[in-house]
Amino acid sequence: VQLVESGGGLVQAGGSLRLSCAASVSFFSIMLYNMGWYRQAPGKQRELVARFTSGGTTDYADSVKGRFTISRDNAKNYVYLQMRSLNPEDTAVYYCEADRGSLTYWGQGTQVTVSS
Repeated sequence: VQLVESGGGLVQAGGSLRLSCAASVSFFSIMLYNMGWYRQAPGKQRELVARFTSGGTTDYADSVKGRFTISRDNAKNYVYLQMRSLNPEDTAVYYCEADRGSLTYWGQGTQVTVSS
């Protein structure tokens, strides 16, 4: 399974970006997996940003609640992360993740840089 992220870039504080994650393998249904976005800033551990569970619930990190929205297109096997009111603390490499039981897949990451 390959997860391919896109949509990162450089944005000013207060701006918005939309990240996309595409599962590029046939017969992979995101509906069967927990899908989420994680991020890792320089010198810090990777942390959860937002995720869907296979049961359909969503979790958000406290730091992004009210600013970020995770969504998905089940038919296209895409997961999105809409990010608003970005601030420099959101600067990180953002990774798409999928897991089910003992299986975990990661994308290659996309850089998000927020300038002050």
